[in-house]
Amino acid sequence: MPTLADFVKAYDVRGLVPEQLSPAVATAIGAAFAEVVAIPDGQTGIAVGYDMRPSSPELSAAFAEGVTSRGVNVTMIGLCSTDGLYYASGALDVPGAMFTASHNPARYNGIKLCRSAARPVGQDSGLTEIRDLAQWLLDSGSTLPAPAGGPGRVDERDLLADYAGFLRGLVDVSGSRPLTVVVDAGNGMGGYTVPAVLGTGAGLPELPLTVVPLYFELDGTFPNHEANPLDPANLVDLQAAVREHGADLGIAFDGDADRCFVVDADGEPVSPSAITGLVAAREIARARAGGDHDIAVVHNVISSAAVAEVIREHGATPVRTRVGHSFIKAEMARVGAVFGGEHSAHYYFRDFWFADTGMLAALHVLAALGEQPLPLGQLAREYERYVASGEINSTVAEPAAVVERVRGWATGRGSSIDELDGLTVHCPEGSSPAWWFNVRTSNTEPLLRLNVEADDRETMVAIRDELLALIRADDVPPAAGGPQ
Repeated sequence: MPTLADFVKAYDVRGLVPEQLSPAVATAIGAAFAEVVAIPDGQTGIAVGYDMRPSSPELSAAFAEGVTSRGVNVTMIGLCSTDGLYYASGALDVPGAMFTASHNPARYNGIKLCRSAARPVGQDSGLTEIRDLAQWLLDSGSTLPAPAGGPGRVDERDLLADYAGFLRGLVDVSGSRPLTVVVDAGNGMGGYTVPAVLGTGAGLPELPLTVVPLYFELDGTFPNHEANPLDPANLVDLQAAVREHGADLGIAFDGDADRCFVVDADGEPVSPSAITGLVAAREIARARAGGDHDIAVVHNVISSAAVAEVIREHGATPVRTRVGHSFIKAEMARVGAVFGGEHSAHYYFRDFWFADTGMLAALHVLAALGEQPLPLGQLAREYERYVASGEINSTVAEPAAVVERVRGWATGRGSSIDELDGLTVHCPEGSSPAWWFNVRTSNTEPLLRLNVEADDRETMVAIRDELLALIRADDVPPAAGGPQ
């Protein structure tokens, strides 16, 4: 019997199929989800969607079996992006379950869970209880008492057109100058949602866009490249296609299309922090036009310092939080933030139930670019003010001891330290050039993650290399890069 603690992580469920995540496990998690989330919240139904992975239909059907065994109904929305599932949860006001392993290889699958109105389910908001109850069901072979009203039913509903229309109603791209955009779906769900949102397939008016599709065929074996746009190797085809077609920009989605990554007309990546700043400015302006005055925007601890600067310059309050979607969503709801952004290219919107949607962020970028004459690379410079290392992973034998070693290094320099998420260290006040860094343990892997930012490249490289030497002093081979 699998140990669920091995693959039920801080934010979601993600494991090997079928060694860890099998139909029997999915059924147990479905029953536990109904007992822990749906029934206590007074919900009589949930929405279930799935991505293009070969195992997703079977696993989602098994999950639905577990849910209905507890007397709770299931609305199967079928193929969808993760933000499509969040749309269903918000529009129908029901909890939801999305079967996807995002950018993980084909042998993985997983489940992203939410309460009604797309509210998060994480380690501090029900996921631990779901895991423990599902484990008990699997280990004991027991069943829960039959529901008084009998089992729930399963219905099917296609919400793609509604989802597309809702997003188009939030960002008006119709007045844009003509743009050519290359979209790399990575054989993931972007190949399903982009034609509906940017095209006319959902019965929407035509936009002044020429979309050049790249890898729109749904294929959960990912035959062309991994569907993880934060790994530079997975952007090579998009960059080449942007240059080949003379496009204005390129957009890459991850496997479940809840994240988007952007490259400019030269094929150069635009950092997620710059996109956070750009979209934050637009959402602040939109909120102010709607009569809001006390406006907040959430960003995580490893976003560029430029993000908080941009938020303040546009008259809003930056709110800093831990890395991870459950933390971002909870903090956004707590302060009523209009927008939130992460280094991992997750973007969250108050008008999308505080949930993340790569497609809505992409619409903002298209609108921002199309409503003025500058190329994207020049437009983005307003939001890219510092030099960043990107996230660098290191495998270490004793992470806690290494973090204390870094703390000693920082204390000896007189630097300021906070511990909201790992260690965030700022150079001593008055230092020039200025720098800061964050080192934290991964929520999903046995790694330490380092991010460094400075006023100039020379300073960033010097601080980065000194810290990596300190972190890797025990000669443990470094892990492959790439954030999670």
